[in-house]
Amino acid sequence: MSDKSAIEWTEATWNPTTGCDRISAGCDNCYALNLSKRLKAMGVVKYQADGDPRTSGPGFGVAIHPDALAAPYAWRRPRLVFVNSMSDLFHARVPTAFIQEVFKVMRETPQHTYQILTKRSTRLRRIAHALDWPANVWMGVSVESADQYDRVRDLVTVPAAVRFLSCEPLLGPLSGVPLDGIDWVIAGGESGANARHVNPEWIRELRDYCVASRTPFFFKQWGGVRAKSGGRELDGEIWSEMPQIMVDEPESALPASR
Repeated sequence: MSDKSAIEWTEATWNPTTGCDRISAGCDNCYALNLSKRLKAMGVVKYQADGDPRTSGPGFGVAIHPDALAAPYAWRRPRLVFVNSMSDLFHARVPTAFIQEVFKVMRETPQHTYQILTKRSTRLRRIAHALDWPANVWMGVSVESADQYDRVRDLVTVPAAVRFLSCEPLLGPLSGVPLDGIDWVIAGGESGANARHVNPEWIRELRDYCVASRTPFFFKQWGGVRAKSGGRELDGEIWSEMPQIMVDEPESALPASR
């Protein structure tokens, strides 16, 4: 767990599992895969399992970490936590029983707000009934192109307090993206040495859909070689809208304004 995160839409990260496999075009330049290779070389214990070289890589084999489950109980200050920035909690090799343990921790630490993001929406939909969904859990799916709208349809069947879309890296227009039942949309361009270009019109169209449907919109980055290369400004504004959700302490309410 990191007490601080450079990701603009969260405050901290917590990785009770690590590792993954590429399953769609949005995974092609996965930052976590590249970072895992470096962490393995540094000897970091959580990143010693290698994944299938066709879909994964050194240090990026799926592994569960029961010892990480205790971390949120020790955090004194309420925080917004991205769960599994280095993995996918709904990967087929993560046992359902372990996912239930993760949800138990989140339920027993209601002072924190947890954000979970998956590309494996089919499994999410299939096991959602077996999970106890507390009000402090936000559930999201990655939607990098219109080819992934099935993920949105799976997500809206899940009884999460907040359902969100991460449209990053945005690889094409999301014309007609279904936003009924969606509480938040994040968008952004890709970063890294092989970053693919994001068309500003794709971002504008998505923003306009969100404005029309009154769905909070968060524009994370234009991307480029470095994540912050192009900044975050969209047509002269910084879009940092988030769902208006209260956790236990009033001062930890999240802003809904830009």
